[in-house]
Amino acid sequence: MVAESELNTGLLLFIPYRALENRIFGVLAEAGFDDFTPAQARVLQRVGPDGTRLTELAEQAQITKQTAGFLVDQLEKAGYVRRAPDPTDKRARLVCLAERAWAAKEIADAVVAEVEREWETHLGKRRMQQLREALTLLREITDPWAQA
Repeated sequence: MVAESELNTGLLLFIPYRALENRIFGVLAEAGFDDFTPAQARVLQRVGPDGTRLTELAEQAQITKQTAGFLVDQLEKAGYVRRAPDPTDKRARLVCLAERAWAAKEIADAVVAEVEREWETHLGKRRMQQLREALTLLREITDPWAQA
């Protein structure tokens, strides 16, 4: 076992994320949303409120367009997304969230809020605010899709 002081920052960021993700998947499964995988969820969470092109989903999820297409096909069959014409380009199609995805998102958002309250209780209000501020600043140099 590695000593706490030897854990790299990336791992220290990943451990709480994985705990949050596991919690969300557990609650979603209890609510009947047990028919999608973490890989599908990573694509699903990148679908914008007005829809997103498959090529953008693939790029943001850092997977091939073929893999993104396969995952979107599975999500469409399960009722989480639908494809619609892109109003800005008649040749293109948008992947849009379906009602099932919006229902799952509502549950997931509630779990995230609960976990963040637990983290704030554990860390204290000031440290939680500092953590969010530091991670937001890091996003500026680590997330190419962050809005300026």
